[in-house]
Amino acid sequence: MTKKPLILVTNDDGISAPGIRALISVMKEIGEVVVVAPDSPQSATGHAITINSTLYLNKITNDKDVDIEYSCSGTPVDCVKFAVNEVLKRKPDLCVSGINHGSNSSINVIYSGTMSAAVEAGIEGIPAIGFSLLDFDWNADFEPAKKFVKKIALEVLENGLPEGVILNVNFPKLSEKEIKGIKVCRQAKAMWQEKFDKRTSPMGRDYYWLTGKFVNQDNGEDTDEWALANGYISMVPVQFDLTAHHAIQNLNTWKLNDKN
Repeated sequence: MTKKPLILVTNDDGISAPGIRALISVMKEIGEVVVVAPDSPQSATGHAITINSTLYLNKITNDKDVDIEYSCSGTPVDCVKFAVNEVLKRKPDLCVSGINHGSNSSINVIYSGTMSAAVEAGIEGIPAIGFSLLDFDWNADFEPAKKFVKKIALEVLENGLPEGVILNVNFPKLSEKEIKGIKVCRQAKAMWQEKFDKRTSPMGRDYYWLTGKFVNQDNGEDTDEWALANGYISMVPVQFDLTAHHAIQNLNTWKLNDKN
C-alpha cells in the first residue's frame, strides 16, 4: 500500500477562517493532513517572525478527520517554523497555504502572510503553494476553486518543483463553469498608491487608517493580473533568492575597489 503524502496546511487569515477550512477539506482527499495556523488574523504580515515575545502552540479539535491541528500565537512564518521543528516527525511532502480571502497577485505577494508561509516552507526544502481567492468577504465561496486546488496539489506531488521555487496561485471570483483554465504567468508590474486617512480621537490625538489604490502599470498579456481579469487562474512561480542576477555584471564595472 502506497504511503499517503504528508501535507502541512497553514494560512494568514487564522485557523477558523473559511478559506483554510476549504483547503483542509481538499487536502484530506489527497493525504495525511497536519494543520498549524495562526490563532487570529495575520494578514499583510509578510515574512515577519516573533522574536521579542513568547509564542504559544495550542492543540485543538476543529476537524474530526484531522489528526494533528494546532493554533499558534505567532505569524504565518512562525507557524511553519513550529510545524517543521516542533510538531512534525518528518519533513512534509507538501505545504499549502490559504485559501486567502483576497488577492495575492502582483506586488501583493511581497506583503502577503499567506505567501510568506509558503516561501518559508520552500526555504525548508518543502514543495509549497500559496492559494488565494479574489474575494475579501469572510463568507466567500471557495467551492469553485476546490477542483483546481486539488489538481495543482497533485501535479506538484507528482512532478515536484524546481529548487527554490514556490507557486503563487490566485483564483478569480467566478463560478467553476466561468473559469477558463490555469495560466502560468509572470508577476505584473503594479503598486499601491497609499493614502493615509487622518482622524482625531475624542482625546484630541491624531490617528491614521492606511488606505490606497491598486495601480496596474503592466499592459502585458502574460501577467497574473491579465489572466485574472480574463477569467483564468493565475499561477506564478516565485523564488526566495532575491539576487538581481542581471545587475551583477554591470555593478562589477563600478570602481568599487579603487584606492583613489
